[in-house]
Amino acid sequence: MNPNTCTFCELAFTTIMRARNVDIDATVMFADLRGYTGLTETLPPQAMSELLDTFYDACGDAIWSQDGLLNKTIGDAVMAVFNFPVRHADHAARAVASARLLQEDCRSRFAEFSRAHGLDARSLGVGIGIDSGIMKFGEFGRSHRDLTAIGTVVNVAARAQSAAASGAILVTQRVHDRTPAIAWKDAGRDYVLKGIEAPVRLYATPELVH
Repeated sequence: MNPNTCTFCELAFTTIMRARNVDIDATVMFADLRGYTGLTETLPPQAMSELLDTFYDACGDAIWSQDGLLNKTIGDAVMAVFNFPVRHADHAARAVASARLLQEDCRSRFAEFSRAHGLDARSLGVGIGIDSGIMKFGEFGRSHRDLTAIGTVVNVAARAQSAAASGAILVTQRVHDRTPAIAWKDAGRDYVLKGIEAPVRLYATPELVH
């Protein structure tokens, strides 16, 4: 890890505390654990806790490897921000790299978990959505303050995650355009996303150029 990371974080969050919130250009990734809810009916609580720990650990490893911020854990989902507080011009590509690392790591971890608990490994997976652009980052709320990112970009990333099949990564046009070094799997297609009026073009799991 970059030894200056703590200094970067301190400076960035000090700015927020003074301004309450700031506009940032960043990339947001949502990752959701598929199959968790269904297993709550068949596995004991200890096993479910183990599964959630496994998922969170994989998320942390993948996100931090690309200098991302694991901003929220939301039940069986996580939200990550790239390009804040540690800045990188290629933050969209870093988010995609993180998503690919997460999918690969989860496949391995879930296979091991499934063997240990007598499950079909195909019952577990992760759906990922990514968007990039200008958003607000700061403290929101009065009685309960939440330090997070908000805005259209965040909403679209969350909806893209909802549309992603288990094992898939869906990214927006903005992410696609910011990652020219990636050979995308297809030309993308339009999705009707809940709460978003116009169809949104999303691109499926990418493969890196070798």
